[in-house]
Amino acid sequence: MLLLHGSGPGSTGAAWNPLVDALGERFQVHAPDLPGFGAEDKGPGPLGWSSWVEGLVDEPCAVIGNSAGGALALMLAARRPELVTKVVAVGTMGYPMPLPPALDQLWATGPTEAEARSLLRLIFHDPPGEEAVAARLEAMRAQPDYRELFPAPRQRWVDALSLTPGELATIAAPVLLIHGANDHIVPPTSSVIPLLHTLPDVRAHLFGRCGHASPLEHPAEFNRLVLSFLED
Repeated sequence: MLLLHGSGPGSTGAAWNPLVDALGERFQVHAPDLPGFGAEDKGPGPLGWSSWVEGLVDEPCAVIGNSAGGALALMLAARRPELVTKVVAVGTMGYPMPLPPALDQLWATGPTEAEARSLLRLIFHDPPGEEAVAARLEAMRAQPDYRELFPAPRQRWVDALSLTPGELATIAAPVLLIHGANDHIVPPTSSVIPLLHTLPDVRAHLFGRCGHASPLEHPAEFNRLVLSFLED
């Protein structure tokens, strides 16, 4: 199983640790850092992420992606269908949309305490406390060149992480969409709703009182949904 994290400042593959713990030993899991995040060099940048992900997979597997990682999961399913058995796309990008103001702000975030606090208000419906702010700030400071990944104008990075409706309609793998009803970074009206009308084999769960971090905002129910879908 391949787990792909999102593109927010301070994100790494470790964001998936709670799900990895829930999966236990039932699946062999790989949760890499995307290029420019965590231990990975900047590499090709967002324009090359899709090809980079293709290079990670040499046998069929389920792919779970969050936000930009969800878009990469859908791209892999569309372009290398023989490699993808199922997709879970969480708060996902991937459908063509105008750059949301909250996403523009997220990609411009710098490693300061004020911006870490603002970031968590963007991501969560009910922002976590000071411990979460400190942890996010530490992760952001470990990635001081983050903003260089997404220079303005930033609509081009949304476009680079989008498939055409025609491409999306070719995806044969079953897809589970999980989204927060209060997600401002990737609004459901720009993502999960059009994807439900486009993907051939799709189902969706929309969490109420939830922003862009459903694995953290509703962890028990999120893990249950994912496990049920994977084991079906």
